[in-house]
Amino acid sequence: MPFQAPRNAPNFQRAGSLHAHVSPYNVPPVQIEAEHFSDDEVLSDVSPDQSLSSRPHAITVKTFTEYPAVSASESFSKFGVLVRILAPPLDNTLPHHRARAPIDVVTVLDVSGSMASKLILLKRAVNFIIQNLGPSDRLSIVTFSSSARRMLPLRRMSGSGREDATSVVDSISAIGGTNIVAGLKKGVQVLEERRQHNSVAAIILLSDGCDTQSHNAQNRLDYLKFLPTSIFPSNNTSREESKQPTFPVYTFGFGSDHDSAAMHAISDASRGTFSFIESINILQDAFARCIGGLISIVARDVQLKVRSASPGVQILSTPSGRHKNKIFDQGHQAVIDIGDLYAEEEKEFLVFLSIPVSSAVDGEERLENTSLVEVSCFHKGSVSVDTVQVEGERVEIRRPPTLSPIDRVLCLEVDRQRNRLLVTETIAKTQRMAETGDLKGAQALLAKQLSTLLTTASSQAGDDLCNQLEAELKETRERMETRELYERSGRAYVLSGMSSHSWQRAATRGHSTTILSQGGNSDTSFTTSYETPSMTSMVLKSQILNLAPRE
Repeated sequence: MPFQAPRNAPNFQRAGSLHAHVSPYNVPPVQIEAEHFSDDEVLSDVSPDQSLSSRPHAITVKTFTEYPAVSASESFSKFGVLVRILAPPLDNTLPHHRARAPIDVVTVLDVSGSMASKLILLKRAVNFIIQNLGPSDRLSIVTFSSSARRMLPLRRMSGSGREDATSVVDSISAIGGTNIVAGLKKGVQVLEERRQHNSVAAIILLSDGCDTQSHNAQNRLDYLKFLPTSIFPSNNTSREESKQPTFPVYTFGFGSDHDSAAMHAISDASRGTFSFIESINILQDAFARCIGGLISIVARDVQLKVRSASPGVQILSTPSGRHKNKIFDQGHQAVIDIGDLYAEEEKEFLVFLSIPVSSAVDGEERLENTSLVEVSCFHKGSVSVDTVQVEGERVEIRRPPTLSPIDRVLCLEVDRQRNRLLVTETIAKTQRMAETGDLKGAQALLAKQLSTLLTTASSQAGDDLCNQLEAELKETRERMETRELYERSGRAYVLSGMSSHSWQRAATRGHSTTILSQGGNSDTSFTTSYETPSMTSMVLKSQILNLAPRE
């Protein structure tokens, strides 16, 4: 009787990725991995470009000045202007998968021996991703232990693609060591060798351990130099800047044994985020938060441009975290590369200016305004290659001879962002101190920053962000109380927070995610700063699913 594959075996032949070598004996076939990965499933013939071209949705740009006025006879050496960028919502008149950019996503999953007890929850979490990608999205699954293997080529998540992906996930077992480098190389290969490209591509990396295959005892992060330049651009030894696209890697490290420093370094270099999963029970929620963002991208290649609008007004700095920024033309122009934006995602950037003495004629009674900067934004649509330009406001301030009390009122929006920058700088500094063993010094610096934060205008006004920063400083102190506590969870907690602040993007941190209340509402803790409505909705969907009885 000829051999018949099991009924639930993945139908790889549709995508032509793996060849089933049929044994003459009554044993399952051996799946031989393709040498090259140019076997991605063909994209849908119906392009969403036509549906979206008549419905351009532009980004909203709003500005705030630190004070409404500066005395005409005085200069100001570091005047703050806040620029707020807000992405449009998803177009509800279109099917969800046509209202945003389609995505090619590769999950790179640790299946080493230490994962054996966590496989059930891992499979459940990956299956959640499979069920929530749309028919225009494609998914590939790569697993790694001592070596790496592509288990599923890039398949569209509709019908048979979902079935095959689910079968692959169900077949995963855990054994062997941990070779993160091999897993990422394989994941990058899938994206680099694909024949067709969706608008967005990303890698999701999950691991609970350190790389045991490439580990250097003298320099435990030395193995990162073996990563492909498309996810670790600093490995490019050429003097010329690489034109190769960077694939963001969203890293998820859980438990006390994962290499948080490496996971953070990988996500940081590739424009992804690092999530610290303290308990495997929240892995599905963490994946949900990530996917909720990735499947809601409405603007790509976003650039913020700022130009001086008056002689003598000079741009001094544009602190923008990990977003690339450049000041040129002798301080008269600046550019911040923001990248892709999720639906209703908001990012705020401070621009610090030098303002000269007003050129108004002495003794002139009328109030003269000084134009500070002109702000504009450029971006592509979710699928279109056409660039959309958004003209922001021309930022002006009044220059009276003397300041009234109302002129001296500090803008809380600017103040809160100053606080965010100061707190994140302090936490980054204390993390470096903790690495050298100076926990006492780190504790003192955190306490000092907390006291400073509580005296600021925005904090005393009860600002939500300031409340979150206060809670973050306190928890950071708690996780740095002892060396053992810092090694177990403090380092990962701090690095995940730094990742989130650097990109102004939500990442799961610690032992909890958005909490579902009995009434079905959510109470968002400070661990979910920057969370968008799409992220919140996906996390709640995950939690409702977890509450449902299982067969």
